[in-house]
Amino acid sequence: MRFLRDAIEPQRLDALRAVGARDGWLLETADVIRVGFGRSVDQVVLDEGLEAPFDARGALHRHELAGSDGPSGSGIVAFGALPFDRSARAQLDVPEFCVTQTKEGDAWMTRLEGSSGWQEILAGATAPVQETQSLRSLTLQPTPEEYAHNVALAVEILRSKEIDKVVLARAVLGSVPEPIDPAAVAQRLRLREPICAIYSMPTADGRRYVGATPELLARRSGAHLQSHPLAGTIALPPNVAPDDYQKWLLGSTKNLHEHNVPVNEIVNTLATVYDDVTADPTPSIVSLRTLAHLGTWVYASCHDQSAAPDALEVLRLLHPTSAVGGVPRASAYELIRRLEQHDRGNYAGPLGWIDANGDGEWWIGFRGVLLNGAQFEAWAGAGIVSESDPTAEREETKAKLASVLSSVLVDAVQ
Repeated sequence: MRFLRDAIEPQRLDALRAVGARDGWLLETADVIRVGFGRSVDQVVLDEGLEAPFDARGALHRHELAGSDGPSGSGIVAFGALPFDRSARAQLDVPEFCVTQTKEGDAWMTRLEGSSGWQEILAGATAPVQETQSLRSLTLQPTPEEYAHNVALAVEILRSKEIDKVVLARAVLGSVPEPIDPAAVAQRLRLREPICAIYSMPTADGRRYVGATPELLARRSGAHLQSHPLAGTIALPPNVAPDDYQKWLLGSTKNLHEHNVPVNEIVNTLATVYDDVTADPTPSIVSLRTLAHLGTWVYASCHDQSAAPDALEVLRLLHPTSAVGGVPRASAYELIRRLEQHDRGNYAGPLGWIDANGDGEWWIGFRGVLLNGAQFEAWAGAGIVSESDPTAEREETKAKLASVLSSVLVDAVQ
């Protein structure tokens, strides 16, 4: 297939967001909004998930790109939301139309040759007007009490030193009276969490995953890579200055321990394939509307760009990090399967894009809601170490669930 790329006039952000959120592929950061829409005209299929190497660049290079020059990620792009289970089959989609637009207003359209009508699609996008709704039904998997019990079981195992850290999650499944508009959820999250990446992606089971993630797993640009692991969390009470809470988080031995585990893991893993790997010497505070996290920037580079792994290969090396899985990876994953008893699906799986040059941007898919008409599903997890308190970890997941579900519900969920 042949694709054409052209520089275009900047498009309305609300139209791009609405089209991508409802029926396409949306990934919006503070710097760039990238939206795919129209048909899926090609698929990059990972039959063995991230367990087996895959030549993504080769799969996309079978297509021809003509027209104007443009930056990384503005040409032929494959979007995807991958499962948490790294061995599960996954699929990335190449959309018929893709708009890349920077915060400075530079914009590019890449489209399948012969396809037209993208201006009409964007012009016809209706602004979201749906308000949050009241609950009609609710199921907790597991219950808050069962979750705290699971944390207590995990702490006993961690104290035996078989596992250093495990992330345990719980889910909320429910319904509301009217079908949920993904564009309304994305718009609400954009306003509430301006430093997060806003996403909306179709899933393999026919649902739509919409959320605001603060955690960059990998941004690959040629020979260079960035990662920004988050671990260590405190809830920020409403209408209270956050300074004292953030200061406490920076001095919390338990949270610093929890945070250093994924940072060291990512540094050590990247050092096996990159020539130079560095990390900020101390974590900083990443402050959201209702939560604060510890975050550390990690940088990697290759002397020879041709030796740099592509974005999917980086995912294969890193996912799942201990920020969403645990350490050691295999033992923590088995404990997750044993204690959670529910398939995470797309929760905590990577989501993002890769282009024909191997560049890409992948975020950890959490702080989101899976939508199917009037039904929704949301997950939240907490990092468990040997010093963890079951009640405190339960309350942390409660705060995380409340944060994301406030974009859908009027009611609070316990």
